[in-house]
Amino acid sequence: MSVPTIMFPVDQLVNIGLHAADNVHYQLSPEELVQDTLRLGEGVLNDTGALVIRTGEFTGRSPKDKFIVKDDLTTNTVHWNEFNIGIDEKYFFIIKKKITDHLAKCPEIWVRDAYACADSRYRLNIRIINEKPWINLFSYNMFLRPTEEELETFKPEWTIFSAPDLLLDPAECGTRQHNAAVISFRHKTILIAGTGYTGETKKGIFSVLNYILPQERNVLSMHCSANMGRDGETALFFGLSGTGKTTLSADPKRKLIGDDEHGWTDDNIFNFEGGCYAKCIGLTEEKEPEIYNAIRQGALLENTMFFDGTNRINFDDGSITENTRVSYPLDFISNAQEPSLGNIPTNVFFLTCDAYGVFPPLSKLTTEQAMYQFISGYTAKVAGTEAGVTEPKSTFSACFGAPFLPLHPGKYAEMLGEKLRKHNVKVWLVNTGWTGGPYGIGHRMKLSYTRAMITAVLEGKMETPKYETHPVFGMEMPLECPGVPSEVLNPRNTWPDSSAYDYKCKALANQFLANFEKYASGVSAEILAAAPKV
Repeated sequence: MSVPTIMFPVDQLVNIGLHAADNVHYQLSPEELVQDTLRLGEGVLNDTGALVIRTGEFTGRSPKDKFIVKDDLTTNTVHWNEFNIGIDEKYFFIIKKKITDHLAKCPEIWVRDAYACADSRYRLNIRIINEKPWINLFSYNMFLRPTEEELETFKPEWTIFSAPDLLLDPAECGTRQHNAAVISFRHKTILIAGTGYTGETKKGIFSVLNYILPQERNVLSMHCSANMGRDGETALFFGLSGTGKTTLSADPKRKLIGDDEHGWTDDNIFNFEGGCYAKCIGLTEEKEPEIYNAIRQGALLENTMFFDGTNRINFDDGSITENTRVSYPLDFISNAQEPSLGNIPTNVFFLTCDAYGVFPPLSKLTTEQAMYQFISGYTAKVAGTEAGVTEPKSTFSACFGAPFLPLHPGKYAEMLGEKLRKHNVKVWLVNTGWTGGPYGIGHRMKLSYTRAMITAVLEGKMETPKYETHPVFGMEMPLECPGVPSEVLNPRNTWPDSSAYDYKCKALANQFLANFEKYASGVSAEILAAAPKV
């Protein structure tokens, strides 16, 4: 989709504190942004024509450097914790002035108007002002794109300032170190300084929507992917990074609504975004053809490496980071749903990459068990992904997205529970992690088996098989599933030593119980009763 080149009324920049800008590039096309990046020597093209850049010092989000301005609007509404860190409003003004002064001195800046939320009832207009053409390309890819007619009357509700080359003075700016991402709900502004990681831009708006929609619009905001069958049957896929949200929702037999952020209203599901932001590590055409084939002209690759002497991506090379990424517009996927709307979901999948090999590859949850798992938000990191991690490490992230949730997790959980009951939605737990033992002993569940299990659910083939109850976690495990060997369906049976499985299972259950203590006072007795039995 090309965007017409439109002259930006520079005097509007004065209204937001940017007092000088000699060379403002407004609403450039992807082709122009790629050429600007190449001209500045900040990127190269790969063999398929995609732009390859490096984000610099930061190759992922920096959650300890994300702040929310603490004022009379947020003091009693934000759930202040290790992810929602308060900062005084005076520092917001200091940082904003430093960013606008920095941008005013830049030889060039790039400005883009875009919006979030595919359902026009909840549309959020956004203006992005930044010093890097490739961040502007990322914004083109990831946000929804106004038409030429819409641009003529466009009025931004939120503004994002991005200045990766500006290093802050922590003592002067009230920050932890030289980088920061600051959200002010009062001033409807996001400030990003000292980091070139593009994900800060998209997750900033996601955090904004997670604050606004549940409180003001009675819409459940969700960190999930979504797709839809030919008959309009919609499915949601919740999961933390690396569990398969993007991979499993990119099903060539179903329409992709979106891969990461959605809202659930009284009558539909809608995508917040206009693109996909997929992990690239280990990417192959055979396993993930839709994502692989989306890496073409207009796509933006981050922190990937080439095979020596070529411009061909080595997707197995994580020498810069394991968090290699690609962003591209949703319509790069051949089966994208346009517009990005779906019906009330029939099935919800909770994805976990259980590196302990404890969870079954597929199981059915009651609503109470679903709420317990949703609030827990469990997955496990494997050795090598972080310094000092030599064995699997449990990760619990409330609602499968704690770093982006300004409100108390109980708010999102309560809304989800109401919707599950009201619409009689089936909830399934899918382990995309290990079987036959923990990481280092067992092996990763085959993607083909996982796809077969999800397909069987979506085709209604898991209504008739018999189920058995997991003795500790209580979920219902099928005894058979089309396209999947029955011996892998009960994880205990896949371990060479069943007593070793029992030991590891109880150890994981105790981690669940310890993690849930922080939420116990705010949930119902029915949800507490869904805890694992040790």
